[in-house]
Amino acid sequence: MSLLRKYQRLLAVLLFLAILYAVFALTGLREHFTVAFLQQLIRDNLLGGLLVFVLLFSLGNLIQIPGWLFLAAAVLALGRGPGGMVTYVAASVSCVMTFLVIRFVGGDALRRMDNRVATYLLGRLDERPVASIVVLRMLFQTVPALNYTLAMSGVRLRPYLMGTLLGLPLPILLYCLFFDYLAKALKLL
Repeated sequence: MSLLRKYQRLLAVLLFLAILYAVFALTGLREHFTVAFLQQLIRDNLLGGLLVFVLLFSLGNLIQIPGWLFLAAAVLALGRGPGGMVTYVAASVSCVMTFLVIRFVGGDALRRMDNRVATYLLGRLDERPVASIVVLRMLFQTVPALNYTLAMSGVRLRPYLMGTLLGLPLPILLYCLFFDYLAKALKLL
C-alpha cells in the first residue's frame, strides 16, 4: 500500500479543515465569534438566538474557536444556571456534529497509521471507550483536536456520545462558576 493511499483520509481531513478555516477567515465570519456578539445574539431573540448559538458553536468547533467563548457568552446573557445548561446542550451537539463530519471525511484514519504509540493509545481507548472519553472530556472539554482525534480513532458513535455527555458537566460547571464570579467581580452582571 502506497504512503499516499495509506494517509489519504487524514490528508482529506486536513484539506477540509484548511478550506473551512480559509472560508471563515477570508469572508470575515471568524471575527463575529466574540463574547459580545454571541451574548447579543441570545438576548435579541431567545429561541432563535439559542438555535443559532448551537449552530455557531458547532461551526466554531470545526474551525478552532474555543468553547469557553460560547460558555462565557451564555453565562453573561442568561446567568450561571441557564447559561450552563444551554452551553452543555450546545457543546454536546457541537461535539457530535464534529464527530460526524470528521468521521465522514476521515473515516478511521488513525487506525491506518503504522505507529506503536498510536496503536497503544487506540488499544487503551478500545478497552474502555466510555471511561476514556469521560476523562478526556473532563481534561480537554470540547477542544477541536480531541474531537477530530476521537472521530478518526474508529470509536463508535454510542460510546463517544455517552463519554461526551458524562464528561462535559463537571468542566462546564466549573467554568460557569468561574465566569459568573468574574462577571460579578467586574460588575458585568
